[in-house]
Amino acid sequence: MRTQKALLLVTVTIALSFLCTFAFAGGHGATKGQEMVHIEGGEYVTIAGTIIDSHQEPVSEAVIEFSMNGHELLVVETAGNGHYLAEFMVEKGVMHTATFEMNTHKASFVTKIVEFSGHDFAEKGGHYYVTEEVALDRHLGAAFWISTVVFIIAYILIAFELLHRTIAAMLGAALMMTISYTIGTINPEFHIFSFHSAVASIDMNVVFLLMGMMIIVGVLKNTGVFQWCAYISYKVAKGRIFVLTILLMIFTAISSAFLDNVTTMLLLTGVAIEIALSCNLNPLHLLIPLVLASNVGGTSTLIGDPPNIMIGSYSGLTFMNFVVALAALCTVCMVVMFVFTKLWWGKAYEKAQASVANVEEFTAELKEKYKIYDPTLLTYGLIILGFTVFLFLSHGYWHMEVSIAALMGASVIFTVGLVTKKVDMLHLIEKDIEWPTLMFFIFLFILVGAVEEAGLLAVIADWILNMSKGNFWIAMTLILWVAAIMSAFVDNIPFTATMLPIVAYLTKVIPGSENTLWWALAVGACFGGNGTIIGASANVVTMGIAESKGYKISFIGFMKPAFPYMIISILIAQAWLMIFRPV
Repeated sequence: MRTQKALLLVTVTIALSFLCTFAFAGGHGATKGQEMVHIEGGEYVTIAGTIIDSHQEPVSEAVIEFSMNGHELLVVETAGNGHYLAEFMVEKGVMHTATFEMNTHKASFVTKIVEFSGHDFAEKGGHYYVTEEVALDRHLGAAFWISTVVFIIAYILIAFELLHRTIAAMLGAALMMTISYTIGTINPEFHIFSFHSAVASIDMNVVFLLMGMMIIVGVLKNTGVFQWCAYISYKVAKGRIFVLTILLMIFTAISSAFLDNVTTMLLLTGVAIEIALSCNLNPLHLLIPLVLASNVGGTSTLIGDPPNIMIGSYSGLTFMNFVVALAALCTVCMVVMFVFTKLWWGKAYEKAQASVANVEEFTAELKEKYKIYDPTLLTYGLIILGFTVFLFLSHGYWHMEVSIAALMGASVIFTVGLVTKKVDMLHLIEKDIEWPTLMFFIFLFILVGAVEEAGLLAVIADWILNMSKGNFWIAMTLILWVAAIMSAFVDNIPFTATMLPIVAYLTKVIPGSENTLWWALAVGACFGGNGTIIGASANVVTMGIAESKGYKISFIGFMKPAFPYMIISILIAQAWLMIFRPV
């Protein structure tokens, strides 16, 4: 117990440190430079512009050295938006014969020198000014290879669970920053990124959204509503195991769409195991369809699956954009899943159904065991959850981040629970808020920010673009299938984070792509998570609980039914995106 509390304290301390750093880290929107030297009777000179890369993206923290007639004037650094501003004074009358040199350099980029003369400046009232946009080409140097190797090692540790994913991500992020500020200080070619860039790469919209939803679900869990829904499902099915499975799959998919597939499976797995055992059914024959349904259902909304949260936050797509584009596709895939479930486990369901002697008696037992034991808190909770969902649905109209809606709902429901003394604050903070998961996201964003800064994502984007030859159909197919296969064998969260800037770039350069490439990434990452036991966090959580209860399934055992269904769902998605091209 002491060890757990100590670990929690350390985790929370680190989390708060990062949040405070993020909140108070300033100056990213302004250029850094030397103070202008005043010359009596001199003339003012302003040089401004933007530094971009080969993908037309701004380059931050690029160092620009200005000199005139071979003598250094000043050094400035670009802001987060790639802008720079150099202001200085020169002696009167020298501008007409002056030659200026602008030397721009940054690790992982080729140094570029731009020369211009005083005749290139515009003049007004004794003030000379010029704007210059400079495009830097990528250079795959030491920073690129070090960040890539560290990223791949961290990826392997996460994917194959050789080290806890939070520790692996934290280790990789810390190592990259340490290298940047030790070896990178001696030799700038080893400088991967700055601490400020690391903090700026953290998407707090995702972190706060997950935190808010964890609190809401943690409070609702105290009412017994999820167990009661499982009882209602059995009652409605009237003891027919296949019908019960279908109802639970539908409930799981809907819950995953509006809550979170990991949280949904955490709440339902234990109940599903008990129902399966009572029906003399192997719990795995019920749990695998449920976890597949949770991943498909979570695909249909912005908040249902972490990859969608990340895509929505990065691209600016709203809750309703996801529903309109993906809900119908997910419904079709769910119907296909019902047929697949019947074909794969139908005989097991029939055998279990025949073993239940008295359906009515068993239903009465479930009714007595799975009650809603706090209707007052449930009433308050559902009202608050309904308001939160309303904000999710309309957040585009309010120009409000979804994390604000989640935090508002969480704070209100938390307050209600504390005032009515229905919720133990310390227990909820310790048990229901998954601090390691939140920390994993924070360090993961830093990892991805590092390889993006060093140029790995640009290399991948160029490869996909070259493979697709700028053709929309090829690009969409590549993104969909690469996302699906990769997400089946590695965690879809880091993969999605890696692909975000790539898809954003391809959306800009491929005509007619609009938002369809984003939907290809979302469907590929979420549906692909169904392929193997490590493909999605919900899979790992569900099978981990089952193993703790004595029902272990191997990697291949899970893959046998899951991977074929994943392929079927991706084929359906391919046809859907090609025919309807949702925007």
